[in-house]
Parts: sequence; structure tokens; C-alpha cells
Amino acid sequence: MRRSRLVIAALAVAALGVAAWMARRGGEAPAQYVVAAVDRGAIIQSVAATGVLQAVTTVQVGSQVSGNIQSLEADFNSVVRAGQIIARLDPSLFEARVAQMQANLTMAVAGVERARANLSDTRQKFERARELAQKQLVSSSELDSAEAAHQAGGADLKSSQASVEQAQANLHQAQVDLGHTIIRAPIDGVVIQRSVDVGQTVAASFQAPILFVIAGDLRRMQVRSSIDEADIGQVRPGQEVTFTVDAHPDRSFHGTVEQVRLQPVTEQNVVTYDTIIAVQNQDLLLLPGMTATVYIVIERRDQALRLPAAALRFRPEPSEGDATGIRPVGRGGGSAGAAGGRADGGARDGGESAGAPEARGLVFTPASGDLKAVPVRLGISDGVYVELLGGLEPGDQVVTGYAESGDGAAPSSPAASSNPFAPQRPPRRVR
Repeated sequence: MRRSRLVIAALAVAALGVAAWMARRGGEAPAQYVVAAVDRGAIIQSVAATGVLQAVTTVQVGSQVSGNIQSLEADFNSVVRAGQIIARLDPSLFEARVAQMQANLTMAVAGVERARANLSDTRQKFERARELAQKQLVSSSELDSAEAAHQAGGADLKSSQASVEQAQANLHQAQVDLGHTIIRAPIDGVVIQRSVDVGQTVAASFQAPILFVIAGDLRRMQVRSSIDEADIGQVRPGQEVTFTVDAHPDRSFHGTVEQVRLQPVTEQNVVTYDTIIAVQNQDLLLLPGMTATVYIVIERRDQALRLPAAALRFRPEPSEGDATGIRPVGRGGGSAGAAGGRADGGARDGGESAGAPEARGLVFTPASGDLKAVPVRLGISDGVYVELLGGLEPGDQVVTGYAESGDGAAPSSPAASSNPFAPQRPPRRVR
């Protein structure tokens, strides 16, 4: 009796072990997989980056002279035209200086008249002395004195004329400074910054203080984006760009690469290059300073044969290979492990490096309860789909992952992507 109980207990333990193994294995049926079909569709390979929106032209308006702000004719968001008065400084001191320089010029002109009259007198005396000397009526020393006086009169006239020119220059400078008390807009645009108030004193001793910042026509803007050195080799002027801003998350904006600047920028050992993207902003939704998430289109395939990038990442569990009978198919044969090595090298991390021509990868297809390893040739990738250059045909099924079990929840989908160009497609689940 005791031996029978022991046998029954042993059988019960064995039954529990089998049940646990069957539960782990999904019962009598093989594991469930998420599959997706090879199809045709658009693949757009892009470079992602961030940038800042800015006006094409931004001008800082300052003051070349010091003084108190007498009035402001423009404020934040004011639309201004080139030459329009936007501020005035107190002109009192500058008007007084103009009057002073005008008086100095008058004195200099009078000095020229006096020097000219003196020169005429010394010329007459010199000519008279020369005539008398010819008649030996005056001594040679008197003739020399008359000649020296005449030459000194000519020098005085030239000095007086130079004083007039100097006085004119001083007057012109004073008038220019007086004109600088009126601040005018240098371009057509919008005032995006005002740094002074009425009554404030501005000092322009060493550098011009900034009074306003004016942005040019905001209907034409640009995004200044920093592209990593690993991606800059793929960026060219004229490429299509799509970007989004946080202010309008449900809308995509478009632009064109205008310039790739050659100057490198190094921050924390990361090298980037500034890329300028031209943007049309006819509806004025974009504002200076907004942060843009930028996608630069590198390559586009409108009707490419494609497979999910998740299929390149899927690898069956080692223990399951014995139960499902995985075997490689296609040209070259070989083992699944060897093909998997090519997959890692050709399409690292789900095909994101598959932009190189003729990259290699490995996918698994379900057939009669087994998994078949299929080597494939790959093209460009958008992070969700990878271009298929060979190895499978449209409609072929590929495994993208394991299905969730037990609670009937929906199977996990292929890897999602933040790329706005990437389409999304729900997978199917098979046993």
C-alpha cells in the first residue's frame, strides 16, 4: 500500500512537470508568432536633427551717439519700413554743438578774407620795393623784407583756408551726430525686441548700445539645424525637408536645404555642422526662436518592395530551434547562425544601417509549423520598413516577434518610429 502511494505521488509530480512544460511551450501547439507580409510601398530614408527657427535677416539697431531717449515710435511686434523713425534722442546738446561749429566756420571764413587782404597789401609793397630797388632808391635789405612779408602773407592765406576746411568738417560731423539722434529702421520687418524706455540714458562711448532687434519679412524664414558629423555626408543643398514644432504638433511643415556650412562646431567632443533650411511661412504660424524637429530626406522609394525592420531583429529562442526545426533556405544554404551574422553586419539594429547598397540580413518565415531562415538583400530603411532587394517575393510572410499569450491581448507590432514619413501597419498573429 505504501509503495502504491509512492508511485501515485511520483506520477502526480511528473504530470505537474509535464503540465508546466506544456504551459511554457504553449500547450501542444508551437509558439505563437507575430507575422507581417512583404509588400510594396513608400520608404523614405531621412536624417533627423533639431534646429531653431529664425528670420532670414535679423538686424540689431543701436545708437551711435549718447543721450536720453526722448520718444519711442515703435514697440514689440511693430511692423516697420526701411527709413521709418522708431526712436528719438534728446537733440539739445547736439544742436548746440552744430551752432558752435557754424560760428567757428564763420570765423574761419573771416580769417581767410583777412589773410587775402594782407596778401594783397604785401604784394603791392613788394612790387613797389622791387621797382625802387631797380632805381637803387632802396637798399637790398628793404627789398628782402618786402619779399619775406609777401611770402608770409601767402602762407597765412593758405593756413586760413585750411582752417575753413577744418571748420566745415567739424560742422559736418556735428550735423551727422545731430542726425543720429533720430533712430530709423534699416530694413522692412517686425520689431521682435525693444531694450530701452523713454527717459533712459544710452551711452555709446565704446560700442553702440542695442535699442531694437528687427527681424526681416517673417513670411520667409530659415531653420538653423546642427547635423552630426556621421550624417552630414548625406546632406546636400536642394534636399526636401519636413519638420514639426511643439506649437503645432499636429502639423508638418516643409522646407529645402539651402546651405551646409563648412565650419565645424564642437561641443562636449561632439562635432556638428550648421545646416540652413529655407522655409516658407505665408500663414505666419512659425515664429522666431521655435525649436524644430527636422527630417532631411536622403533617399526615397515610392513603390519599393519592403519588409518590417522588426523582422531583421527577430531571433528564435535557442531551445525552440530544436522543437520547430528551423532550417535556412535560399541561395548559399548555411546555418541560421551564420546567416544571422550577416544580418547583424548588414542591417544593424533593425535595418537602420541598411542604407548601404546590397546590405545583407536574415529573416524567418513560418511554414508547416516550422521556421525557415531566409537570407535577404537590403536597401534603404526608414526605421520601420527596409527595402528588400532580393530573397523574398511580395506577399511572403515574415516573423517579427512572439505573440503575447494567456490574456488574449493584441500582439506587439513592429518597431515604431518617430519618422513622420514612416507608415504604420498592424501585424497579424499566427500559430
